[in-house]
Amino acid sequence: MKPVREVVVTGMGVVSSIGIGVDAFWESLLSGKSGVGFREGFADPESPIRLAAPVTGFDAKLYVKPRKAIKIMCNPIQYGCAAANIAFEDAGFSKENPGPLNADRVGTLFGTETFFADPNEVARVFRSCTIDENYEHDRWGEFAMRQIQPLWMLRYLPNMAASHISIAIDARGPSNSICQGEASSMLALIEAADLIQRGAADVVIAGGTGSQMALTSMLYRGVAGLSTRVNDPEKACRPFDADRDGSVVGEGSGVVVLESREFAESRGANMIAKLSGYARSYCHPIDGDREAAFSSSIEQAIGFSEIGADKIGLYSANASGDIVGDAQEANAVAKSIGDTPVIAFKSHFGNTGPGTSMLELIGGLLALKHQTIPGALNCDQLDPKCKINVSSDSRPLEHESLVKTSYSATGQIVSVVFEKAN
Repeated sequence: MKPVREVVVTGMGVVSSIGIGVDAFWESLLSGKSGVGFREGFADPESPIRLAAPVTGFDAKLYVKPRKAIKIMCNPIQYGCAAANIAFEDAGFSKENPGPLNADRVGTLFGTETFFADPNEVARVFRSCTIDENYEHDRWGEFAMRQIQPLWMLRYLPNMAASHISIAIDARGPSNSICQGEASSMLALIEAADLIQRGAADVVIAGGTGSQMALTSMLYRGVAGLSTRVNDPEKACRPFDADRDGSVVGEGSGVVVLESREFAESRGANMIAKLSGYARSYCHPIDGDREAAFSSSIEQAIGFSEIGADKIGLYSANASGDIVGDAQEANAVAKSIGDTPVIAFKSHFGNTGPGTSMLELIGGLLALKHQTIPGALNCDQLDPKCKINVSSDSRPLEHESLVKTSYSATGQIVSVVFEKAN
């Protein structure tokens, strides 16, 4: 039985490598802009670690309040706070003029991760524990602890994005952080919707933020699965293309404001879309049948929505340029929703970790809002194994609904269905 309380999106916020703010983000998607480029300072010019999609032109002081909080925020937390502020204002709210908001019924749900420190921040600390190029663990307590800034750890804790956002907008309702890889922000969105559906909140800020660009994290994960197209960075991430060779790392944040329909209507809010269905499950990352898992997730979400597979206007893919993974997802899409138009937004801004799926969802919601599907970037020759409907040209959206699916490397898989609110 479908929930009684309908959940709608009333605001969106973006901090990404292709634009800060929803308008800049949408214009970049339409124009085929790529945020991927070179990172300087690498001795090996052929290393795939050089390829990344960083956020540029970002000034935290324009978005983060109070400003003094910036010093205890790493970059991804700053991005999350900024995107939340943009979304909150896009929904017609402000802390100074809250209108009908009851702070006790405003929640915050965020997809995050372990945020990695810049090696330069801790290099001196580790040198204190090094003798003749050998790291001595026993020296940590005596020498290193004295040199770490007292509030250093607060800059990197996974729950701090939701905490800072709740404080900034005076959200005193439920608050939670979900750390489940790339699918984290979709899981956060579903939990946020559940809060509204069961009457625990009227408004919830739901989103995700992250960065796959931290050098310590990349050295730990290795370069397997990354594109080696270092001679042409903007063309490196090529989901579903026959010549794809891997993914690209990025950073950024996406946030939506969810409300119950009755609350949104009571204040005359602009309703962008409504959540019609969702599904969440798990597929073993090594032994699981990912193709079947994708198909099952898509079909369950559409079945929950009661829209009908032939009425889905757009599929926003998880695809990252992975040779095997893209083909598995494509086969699932072809089986479950046939010739539905497909778009893969990671080609623009790479894999940003927990922020990825929300940025991809917002791209789909903007397509729904403007009734236009942006052209696929870098899919110059569709892989014959991917029998799906991908176009390099922008085209009209024929049906006012979309499916977004996200998969984490640790096996979580999520699908959501949205349709026009009115």
